[in-house]
Amino acid sequence: MMHEHHPLVGREIAIRKAMPLIVRVAADTARFSLRIDPAEIEKASKAFGLNLPAKIGETAISGEKRAICLGPDEWYLTAPLAEQEAVEQAFADLYATAVHSLVDIGHREVGIEIEGSDAVLALQSALAFDIEAMPVGSGCRTIFDKAQIVLLREAENRFRIEVWRSFADHVWGLLQAAGREIELDI
Repeated sequence: MMHEHHPLVGREIAIRKAMPLIVRVAADTARFSLRIDPAEIEKASKAFGLNLPAKIGETAISGEKRAICLGPDEWYLTAPLAEQEAVEQAFADLYATAVHSLVDIGHREVGIEIEGSDAVLALQSALAFDIEAMPVGSGCRTIFDKAQIVLLREAENRFRIEVWRSFADHVWGLLQAAGREIELDI
């Protein structure tokens, strides 16, 4: 029997100073990679129960469902674990009318939430682009140091990273080091 291993269970980084920074493990969720012809976006939106964004970098959120457009024909979808089978069935039914690929990637990724007025500073420690220019409500695939991540800007000072489990400890360690430097005003 295979045992599920979550590399970040029980961890939190809390930097409490005038400008706090909190890094914590995000609640688990169902995660999917969707590839579909953009001409079929309405059908995919109906199957997922959320209007999928059409522009690269845009996100759409409804309740606990989220969709991020990562490419011209690629979306990163998340939904509550309780809805995973329903999402899979809806897309299985969609095969009859729209060619697509829906892959369950929930087993390979974990989420990390970064929040606080120093969140941008912590993330800039390992990102190679100007994160301050990233609009609220947007997302992208990028590299955090050497690890591929999906980065979401949920609010001005709140971000979410989706990262492969095998890189989670590495990303966590970098955020921990950045938090320590912020705490010490280095």
